[in-house]
Amino acid sequence: MASQTIDTATADARPAAVPLRKRIRRLVMQLGPSRMAATILFLIVATLFARFSWQMPLVGDAERALYDARSMVMAPHVPQDKRIVMVTYNDETLFNTGIRSPLDRTVLTNALANLDQMGAKAIGIDILFDSPRPDDDALKAQLRAMKTPTWIAYIEQSSNPNTIFFEQQKFLAAYLADVTTDKTKPTSVRFRTDADSVIRNWPDRPKGLPPLMANAMAPVDASHADYQGNIRFLVPARAAAGQEEPVFANIPIDTFAMPMDDEMRAGFSELIKDRYVLIGGDIIDTDQFNIPSSRFVDPTTGQHETMIGLEVHASMLAQQLDKDWSQRLPGPALWILALLVVLAGGLTALIDMRARWVAVAFLGQMAFFVAFPFWLQGNGVDTTTLPAFGWALGWLLGYAAVGTAARTIGSRQRAFAQSALGKYLPADVAAQIMRDPDQLSLHGERRNIYCVFTDLEGFTKLSHATTPETVARLLNEYLDRLSDVVLEHGGTIDKFVGDAIVAFWGAPLSRPDDGERAAAAAIAMNQVGEQFRTDLRAEDVPPIGMTRVGLHVGDAIVGNFGGEDRIQYTALGDSMNTASRLESANKSLKTAVLISAEAAVKSGRDDLVPMGRVTLRGRAQPVDVFTPRPDLSAQQRARIADLVAAHAAGDKNAYVTCATALAEEFGQEPAIMFLIERLNETKKGESYVLS
Repeated sequence: MASQTIDTATADARPAAVPLRKRIRRLVMQLGPSRMAATILFLIVATLFARFSWQMPLVGDAERALYDARSMVMAPHVPQDKRIVMVTYNDETLFNTGIRSPLDRTVLTNALANLDQMGAKAIGIDILFDSPRPDDDALKAQLRAMKTPTWIAYIEQSSNPNTIFFEQQKFLAAYLADVTTDKTKPTSVRFRTDADSVIRNWPDRPKGLPPLMANAMAPVDASHADYQGNIRFLVPARAAAGQEEPVFANIPIDTFAMPMDDEMRAGFSELIKDRYVLIGGDIIDTDQFNIPSSRFVDPTTGQHETMIGLEVHASMLAQQLDKDWSQRLPGPALWILALLVVLAGGLTALIDMRARWVAVAFLGQMAFFVAFPFWLQGNGVDTTTLPAFGWALGWLLGYAAVGTAARTIGSRQRAFAQSALGKYLPADVAAQIMRDPDQLSLHGERRNIYCVFTDLEGFTKLSHATTPETVARLLNEYLDRLSDVVLEHGGTIDKFVGDAIVAFWGAPLSRPDDGERAAAAAIAMNQVGEQFRTDLRAEDVPPIGMTRVGLHVGDAIVGNFGGEDRIQYTALGDSMNTASRLESANKSLKTAVLISAEAAVKSGRDDLVPMGRVTLRGRAQPVDVFTPRPDLSAQQRARIADLVAAHAAGDKNAYVTCATALAEEFGQEPAIMFLIERLNETKKGESYVLS
């Protein structure tokens, strides 16, 4: 094939976009079926965590802890609620009466008698009359005589097995049946605690129980008659003096149990009139419940504070009066959020940006997981089923699943890329490029490189005389052999031009011995070509000629050229063209390998012989050229060098002597004879111009 000049301006057509389906199929194939199945399973598990974390062991504990934090931080800070008052038995009352359990019913009887005349809207008694007392008859009489709507606590063994046993329930039911009137009725005081014994939500209302105390004492709209969302626990606001005033007034029952005349009763009625009165115990270690704020230490007492059951009823009653019903996110919304969270984690794993932007994206999403549930809690959303911790866990699992899959694909793609680079670059260079891709960034730099051009004589004739399949097979085999030579010697394959190979040394990485490697490769490529020609004799194809090689060293612009979508790592410059002209000059000079004097100096070889000074086709500057002759002895190579030196010095006698001796010795050597012929045609220091 005739030598070709490499055109540095090549047309670049933008590649067509790869269809999404094809890209997905390619990724699936790269990931592998087992890894793909594991990734999908992991993403499903991540979604389930992000949706059902409240129902999962350990994770549910974390969700409850986060809810308690939200409930405490976002709880409304309110002044004292003037609609509700608590009248309580306290430890002082028990001490004074000498009766701890059951509570002194005479005190309750006297208090009810006074309270009934003070204008309360309703009275709720959170005391169980589940065992007899000598003063029961007086209390029963007072309960039957009540003019104020009065509600008496009732529980059953089936829903409170740890609170009351059968005989107690039997006595309680009979007691309530004996005092029930139009004004005095039973009410359920049932609470519901979570697995960690914390009250967070309104209880359900079993059909066998009377109405819940809060529902019984005050009107409730039908749509929320069975509300089971979160209880709104309130936090006292600080008064002007800087002291906290309790959300609900707590007055000892002794205050109302004393004998009162009308004037005294009127004085106390301002505490009761038009209010809902709750009567119950405020006793240390009795009827105390954990609520969300109990998880945290109270800054004023330094303890984990609990709440008496009476105040829990008061909180529920206040919530009902305010119609402050929180709305839970519907199931479909939770599913959508769970999927979005897992998707966000997966997409974050695929972010291909600088580390600081990845960190910003990560921190931003983590801030969302923390802040969004608080925002919902503060805006009337019941977050007792909101999987805040589950979202973070689902995000993390999604990140891990997709990240692992991406790393698997990336590892295989890097292996493929390194393998592909390895077809053009030495293995160590390809590995370094993979570690530092910026070395192949889209820019050019000036490098001193050793350029090699090859050409296979007679391949064009062969391609016309045989089938395309045979041509392709033989060409691939030939190029494989020569490519291996380049890579084994640490060179970079620039391009293939038909049967020709363009390669260089010194970029993208340079080595101190690049000149030696390039010269050794140039000679080896010729030898491999000769072996290929020998092997081809067994094929039923026309014979081919030698592989001619040109080597030159010089500056060139090396880098990626072509654009962002399609690039080629190549070298541009006069040194590349000079190497190409040297390869072409082999045919005229009857040689197989030509090396410029500049490259010969760095070749580290002692088997090179000078082939005189020539002006290459299309070039103005003459070049001193050398060819490797390892088949000659050192004395023979020295005599050829003496011939060229005598011509360059203009020593005619020495030249004639050398020329005569060499003509006799190398009469059958076309390259040597043509060298003598060229020197005869030129004067001292002149170059032979190749047509």
